[in-house]
Amino acid sequence: MVTGAEDSLMLGDRLKAARGRRMTQRELAERAEVSLDLIKSLEQGKRASTTVRTLHRLARALDTTVGQLLGQPTALPSATPGSGVLALRAALTPVADLIAADLRPTEPEPVFGEDELTLDAANRAVSYAWGAYWAGRYELLTGLVPTLLAQLRATVRAVPAAQRAAAQEALARGLQVAGDTAVHLGQPDLAWLAVREAITAAGHGDDELLAAALRLSVSWQLLVQGSYTDASAVALTAARQITPGGTASIDQVSVYGLLTAAAATATARDGDADQAATLLAVSTEMAARVGHERSVAQSVFGPAKITALGVDCAVVAEDYTRGLALGQRIPRDAALPVAIRARGLADRALCQTRLGQHDAATSTLRALVHLAPDWLPHQRLPRQVAAELVAEQRRLSPMLREVADRLGVLQ
Repeated sequence: MVTGAEDSLMLGDRLKAARGRRMTQRELAERAEVSLDLIKSLEQGKRASTTVRTLHRLARALDTTVGQLLGQPTALPSATPGSGVLALRAALTPVADLIAADLRPTEPEPVFGEDELTLDAANRAVSYAWGAYWAGRYELLTGLVPTLLAQLRATVRAVPAAQRAAAQEALARGLQVAGDTAVHLGQPDLAWLAVREAITAAGHGDDELLAAALRLSVSWQLLVQGSYTDASAVALTAARQITPGGTASIDQVSVYGLLTAAAATATARDGDADQAATLLAVSTEMAARVGHERSVAQSVFGPAKITALGVDCAVVAEDYTRGLALGQRIPRDAALPVAIRARGLADRALCQTRLGQHDAATSTLRALVHLAPDWLPHQRLPRQVAAELVAEQRRLSPMLREVADRLGVLQ
């Protein structure tokens, strides 16, 4: 369950608090280029949500982030030593290389697990971390990643010269999972530090596709921040550098497809539905060449994954009928990780809500709550949908009350 006083606040409450006495409703509407009626409706609780593009406009006008406006958790208190957001921050802002040997304390504080791994062990550890990521287990990762990064850095220093490039690639993948996790924890600055260091590490390796795949994380971070044009440009630039020919490997085809799909989702959010459709068609063609879901570049690529991204683009365009129809094409047995399936259920619930299918939306949210309890607390969309359902119904059904309570929507 999502808990805490801040979690019970609606978007309108946070909007009003962020505006404070610095700005009137009319001034906010003018700066964000939205209607005054929208601001009033949100703050009066007549509306529980708005579009992603509008949220970014409001956040920029208020000099804050969308995550803060929507109450995204930014901490993970834990009784486990060496875990949590602060531990992740410490791992991504090391200072050991800046301390001269003769100035270091004679009895330095212990660093948990800062022993080098064999290259095979390093790769296994990184793969485990990515498995946890795609399962939505971010709390586990805040305890795992700090130790992992220390071990990977030690491995780079310790391995023979012949293994140095491969060790750098393992470090890059470890930094990438740290950065992607930080995004879900509402820590964009940490996420950016991680992915930039990952790009540097990958530059010391030999894997061209890894360098391209890291741009997926960069593009996603920019998208989350509302920088849609840059998000698309980063993905397309990387895609052009690995454009697959007739003899391209399946990995190259897959990464190219992921990059064009990333550009499509960013372009859709930028309001260019035609260009988004064109890019998504390219990704669909690549997925057809692959023919099935497969793990690649710390992600998954295949026909079902691209269909799921098509749902995302339809939702952004507010074409909820198409979004719902596309979602029904995804096979139930498609080899998709929990996080992707959970996002698909959230999109389906939103489509059902906007089409007036409130009972179906409630059932979808209930399935989502049971599928991905670890993933849920750090996602905005399921809470937004639940808030809309609560706002639109005078009497809550037992199922909706249960779902809304689990999502922290009820005050």
